[in-house]
Amino acid sequence: MAQKVSHTERTEIPPSSNLIPTEFVETGKKRVEEFVNTQTELLEKLQEMNGQWFNRAQSEANLASELASKLTAARSIPDAMTAYQEWTSRRFEMMAEDNKHLLADVQKFMEAATRLLPNSLFKGGGFT
Repeated sequence: MAQKVSHTERTEIPPSSNLIPTEFVETGKKRVEEFVNTQTELLEKLQEMNGQWFNRAQSEANLASELASKLTAARSIPDAMTAYQEWTSRRFEMMAEDNKHLLADVQKFMEAATRLLPNSLFKGGGFT
């Protein structure tokens, strides 16, 4: 006759941290902390970039306002042309600055974002 094992006779695995080695837990905690820190850094970089681009938009609006004032005050076509030339010159300078800032921002963002990728992608994954 087959014996039945009652609930009280079952061998239960006691809840123990031995099921998951401590090094795995520590590695997991470290990864989560790295992820959170990188996310925080990315957010801070995005906020910084946002502030810089907002200031840039304000300076462009100021430049346009100055142009409008100079055109309103112009008494001749040469005065108006001078105002447009000054505006165009400054506008090209600002575009060059924008390109430098954009490249620097993308680089900062990419440096922070690559830390989110698992290291295994860079070890033998073709990225080295």
